[in-house]
Amino acid sequence: MKILIIDDERSIRNSLKEILADEGYDVDVAENGVTGCEMADKEKYGVIFCDIKMPQMDGMEVLDKLAQMGVDSAVVMISGHGDIDTAVECIKKGAFDFIQKPLDLNRILITIKNATEKVSLVKETRILKKKVYGQEMVGESAPMKHIREMIDKVAPTDARVLIIGSNGTGKELVARNLHQKSGRSSAPYIEVNCAAIPSELIESELFGHEKGAFTSAIKQHKGKFEQADGGTLFLDEIGDMSLAAQAKVLRVLQEKKLSRVGSDKDIMVDVRVLAATNKNLKEEIAANRFREDLYHRLSVIVINVPALDDRKDDIPLLVDHFIGQICAETGMQRREIDPDAMQLLVDKSWTGNIRELRNVVERLLILSGSRITAADVKAYVL
Repeated sequence: MKILIIDDERSIRNSLKEILADEGYDVDVAENGVTGCEMADKEKYGVIFCDIKMPQMDGMEVLDKLAQMGVDSAVVMISGHGDIDTAVECIKKGAFDFIQKPLDLNRILITIKNATEKVSLVKETRILKKKVYGQEMVGESAPMKHIREMIDKVAPTDARVLIIGSNGTGKELVARNLHQKSGRSSAPYIEVNCAAIPSELIESELFGHEKGAFTSAIKQHKGKFEQADGGTLFLDEIGDMSLAAQAKVLRVLQEKKLSRVGSDKDIMVDVRVLAATNKNLKEEIAANRFREDLYHRLSVIVINVPALDDRKDDIPLLVDHFIGQICAETGMQRREIDPDAMQLLVDKSWTGNIRELRNVVERLLILSGSRITAADVKAYVL
């Protein structure tokens, strides 16, 4: 881990650097706040020690500047003129800790240990949120701008949304963004892939069951609707749901109550339902495979997620995004892609949409050399 020391007193910064270097840390020093901020903008530091009383830019101003720059290092303020009010002000501004001079080695090492754990926890939380809620919606094409505008308008309401689009276009990402930008964002977000659950089990999964309701029901089970109470339930591939289950879903949407399999007791639920499908539900209705009344309940708002071939302007942005994401996740060294290689990817037909593109980028990162070239794309993709 790298550490930065910002202090206008040469003896303080040099002695602290020597002490920490002896403990095995990689340490840089800056003689003033301006230089320190420039270094923090270029280099990733786990912990930054910053003196409060400095000419040109004092420690409080440094703290504000680092926050504006989006630096997520743990900042430890040090001062020979410390008091309770100053310490409180530092913590309010986002400092991790406040240490008075003369500096105590044990205190410094404990602070570094705690700060390192905090930085790791913040990073893990960020990664977890990405895994749970997905990443940002990448793209600046007209269709993507329209979807973002729709999400911003619809998310704060409790309106039901039907998300339609081909496989791999990112329908679940739209659903997660709707939840994250809603008033229910701190409540549960539950996903159900209706196509992956056998028809004989879908009712138990959605509405729960009582102990003994059927042979394998050895204990009471809360269904997805109950688990999502107060939050959002995302019914993915709802076009594959059986007609019997559709009837029960319709009842929950109409009456806001359900009964578990094997019980006649009603349970009230407050759930916002989002649904997605890759099927043409109007054709499914005509073929008597989908209930028209349920369709109208679900499609208060309809968001159509375009195929990747209909938003080719976004491919360079997506490729760059996936390169960064995959390298960060796997520890691979980041590689750049040659312009002619990028053009081949833009010109390619993407029947598998975003999912296929991500897989191709990962394949190229694994198999290419120091750069991704047109020859790599021709050899491993086309």
